[in-house]
This record gives sequence, C-alpha cells and structure tokens, in this order.
Amino acid sequence: MPIGLLDYGAGNLGSVCNALTRLGEEFRFIEKASDFDTFEKIIFPGDGHFGTTMAALEKLNYKESLIKRLNDNKSFLGICIGLQVLFEASEEAPDVAGLGFIKGKVKKFDAPKVPLIGWNKTGDDFFYYIHSYYVEPVDKSIVALQANYGLDYCAAVQQGNICAVQFHPEKSGLKGLSLLDKWLKTGNISGGKQ
Repeated sequence: MPIGLLDYGAGNLGSVCNALTRLGEEFRFIEKASDFDTFEKIIFPGDGHFGTTMAALEKLNYKESLIKRLNDNKSFLGICIGLQVLFEASEEAPDVAGLGFIKGKVKKFDAPKVPLIGWNKTGDDFFYYIHSYYVEPVDKSIVALQANYGLDYCAAVQQGNICAVQFHPEKSGLKGLSLLDKWLKTGNISGGKQ
C-alpha cells in the first residue's frame, strides 16, 4: 500500500519523495480530508513556520482528520515542523494553538547562532537539522532521541505508533535513509531511549 504524503503548500516534499523512491516505496499525496483514513502510513514533512502551517491545515480542512488519526494511534511520521505542530503551543506563534496531541511547548533556542543548520550528533549517529525552535514534552518517557545545542533537547518522540523527528532524515544520507526504512518496516524510529 502506498504511503500518504501530506502536502500543505510548504514543507520539503521533493527530498522526501526522492528518499522514498530510493527506498523503493510508493507514495501518494493526501488531497482531501478523507484521505487520512485511507493510508496505512502517513508522513508529515517539514520546513515551515508554526503559525503558517497550522493555518494551512485549517484552510485545507485537514486539522480534525489529522487529530483523529493521531488519537486513533495510526502510523504517522512527522518531520521538523511535522514534529512541532503535534504540541500545544510554540513561541514562534504564541497566539496559535497547535494540534495538542502531545502536552508541552515548542521553545526558541537561546544560543549564539540561530537557526541551527547542519549536522548534529543525535543518539549514536549524526543527522541534518535546520531549526530555531525545539520541543519540550511534559512526558519525558516519549523522548526517543536527544541532541545538544547549548542544552540537551528532544530530537525525536515516539508515542505508540506516532513518531516524529526534529531533524531531516531525507537529507541525512545513508543514516537518514536507514531510519526511514526502519520506520517503514517496523513503525519505530529508535531501538530504545538514547
């Protein structure tokens, strides 16, 4: 069965499409709210502003269908902004509510250089990042991977069948492809907490 790819008018679709093609996976774009029920697995690719992304989900009438899918614990992978919108709120758009699936906030790095652009150690590997904000879940048990940029922060979450990463696996070479392949085959992104 093809993978459902969420196109909300932004994001990093080209690189994600290329990565899935390299892995020999078929995919189709989600084109209407009812499509959320038709795919076994869905990827929400990243790059974007928290407020703009939430506005796009509202405009396309995707928000409620996406929340239902998350609450039904159906296989999902969020990338970058696809991780951040799972949370209740973000300092990037203080007046905009997130999906609220994960309790916690998205906070801006207090670092000399923001955004963080480039490779960063994550667990035992290195992945490619581009972000100014990081997620802070209330429930630390869902943190699947951590990284450091002035502070230790959550680089990936896993809660049941819902996975999301702050980095870009589709831009992270063979390690990124391996992580995507693992998620596609097992529904997991990490063998355990790191």
